Amino acid sequence: MNSINIPVITYEKSIRRRFTIPANIKLFLMVLPFMVLTFLFSYLPIYGWVYALFDFKPGLKLSECKYMGLYFFKILFSDPITSAETIRVLRNTFAISFLNLLTTPIPVIFAIFLTEIRNKRLKKVIQTLTTIPNFLSWILVYSFAFAMFSVDDGFINRLLMSLNPNYTPVNFLASSDHVWLTQTAYGLWKGMGWSAIIYLSAIAFIDSEQYEAAIIDGAGRFRMMWHITVPGILSTFFVILLLTVANLVNNGVGQYYVFMNAMNKDYIEVLDLYVYNVGIRNGMMGFNYSFATAIGVLKSVVSVVLLFTINYISDKVRHEKII
Repeated sequence: MNSINIPVITYEKSIRRRFTIPANIKLFLMVLPFMVLTFLFSYLPIYGWVYALFDFKPGLKLSECKYMGLYFFKILFSDPITSAETIRVLRNTFAISFLNLLTTPIPVIFAIFLTEIRNKRLKKVIQTLTTIPNFLSWILVYSFAFAMFSVDDGFINRLLMSLNPNYTPVNFLASSDHVWLTQTAYGLWKGMGWSAIIYLSAIAFIDSEQYEAAIIDGAGRFRMMWHITVPGILSTFFVILLLTVANLVNNGVGQYYVFMNAMNKDYIEVLDLYVYNVGIRNGMMGFNYSFATAIGVLKSVVSVVLLFTINYISDKVRHEKII
């Protein structure tokens, strides 16, 4: 029997060796779908930058449009009106981005305190309630804000009027006062729970023996948080902080589009929203897609320069690169 089984086993092993896929090929095949998606949605659209070199008119082929060269890039800085508008939207962009940068420690603090809750059911409820807003569209967020702060039927104005008959309702949503702070608060409320997930994962990978040793040494919960948890997730925090800084000029459109009106436009219109307004919303009113594309190209170039600058600083200060 043994003389019969040995050749069969050897034959099976030879077949397995013949059809075994190397580990590096397996890893490449796992990453390949994401590389394809990245190429389709991040690199392929770069071809659209060519529109910045032509006076593109909707309905015409690009070959039928007049070649303008760097004209639309030059008027960004040479035309007084365009320069003033560019400076205004850059001011709004950097102001809101800087405020968002200041709030980056808040998800970290939230994640640390959430892990300290011993009641698992309460912990799950809190995490669920703080994560759900991330999946709400900005339209729903604006609807909630309108129900709370509108001048006629808003809950806040009605409450203040019931407490003080002489109170004059305030149109909070149409006010330009503190608009940077309110937009930062909306963004923090919407994304805090979702941003905390990565820190919760980092905390879960901290060696539990460190906490056990600290307990034996008589350390309290706050001392363990400060000397074990915080250093354990500090590298994760710095990577996300550096990526946030590199992404400083990318605020998105949705949030500011739904909250923008004639009263607060001068302070809420960020660079991405300005590109949309110039290129699409006002495209038939004198502006054009080519000028908006030129702004988008410059924004992308600035983002890449910021990314490599932060990567260089990280390498010099922390001796770790993010790319």
